[in-house]
Amino acid sequence: MITESTRGGLAGALREWRTRRRVSQLELATRAGTTQRHVSFIESGRSVPGRSMIIRLAESLEVPIRERNELLLEAGFAPVYPQTSLDAPELEPVRTALESILHGHLPYPAVVVDRHGDLVSANAAFDALTAGVAPRLLAPPVSVPRVLLHPQGLAPRIVNLDEWAWHVIDRVHAESVRNPDDRLRGLAAELADLAPPRRRDSPHHLGFAVPLRLRPADPADPRELTLITTLTHFGTAVDVTVAELRLEAFLPADRETTTMLTELLDR
Repeated sequence: MITESTRGGLAGALREWRTRRRVSQLELATRAGTTQRHVSFIESGRSVPGRSMIIRLAESLEVPIRERNELLLEAGFAPVYPQTSLDAPELEPVRTALESILHGHLPYPAVVVDRHGDLVSANAAFDALTAGVAPRLLAPPVSVPRVLLHPQGLAPRIVNLDEWAWHVIDRVHAESVRNPDDRLRGLAAELADLAPPRRRDSPHHLGFAVPLRLRPADPADPRELTLITTLTHFGTAVDVTVAELRLEAFLPADRETTTMLTELLDR
C-alpha cells in the first residue's frame, strides 16, 4: 500500500537524484519517454508512478541499481534487482570471467574491487607489486586505496606521491558525491589525512591520466616503474553485486616498466 509518507519519500528521492545529476525536468522527461508535467507531478507527490516508470526514471538518471531498489521500496514495490553473493553457484560464470581477465593482464598488475574499493580478487603481478606492504593492510577486507596511500603500504615507494595521492583521493571523493555513501566519504577523508599537501602546479600528464611512478621494493634497484591505471565495470549488469564490481589495471607507460614487471612476476 502506498501511503502519503512513502509517496513523499519517493518524490524527494527522485528530485534529489535529478538535482545531483544536474538534469532538468524536461531533459529527464525526454530521456524517460514521458512529459515534463508528469515528472513535475511525481516530484511534488501529486502523481504516483508505477514500477516501470520508476525504473525508467532511475535508468535515465543513471542511478546505481542498489539505489534503484531503494526507490522501488520507497514507492511500496518489491526490489527487482537481485543481490547475489559472489560465491553463489549462479555467479560462477562471472567469477570465471573475472579470473580470466585478471590472468590475461599478466604480467601487469590488476585487481577487482567492490564499490568501496575493497579487494575482491587480484592477480599474481599485483601480489608481487605489493611485496613489503604491512601484513595488517593485506588482511581482509583489504582496501586497495588504503594499501596504495598508507605510510606502511606503497606510499613510501611512490615518487610522485604529492600528485598521485590526490588523483586517488579525488576519484574516491567524486564517487562519494555522485553516488552518496558514508564509507566512501570516510575513506576519502582518511586518505586526505595521509596525503602530502596538494600540488598546485601539477603538469598535465598524457592528456588524461596521472601516471604512478613507483620505486621497486628492492632499494638497490635504481629503476622506476611508470604505470597508468584504467577502470572497467560491468555496464549492463542487473545484479547488485556484479554491477558494483570494478576492474582496475596498472599498465606500463614505457618499455622499461614492461621489462621490470615481467622480471617482478618471474621472481
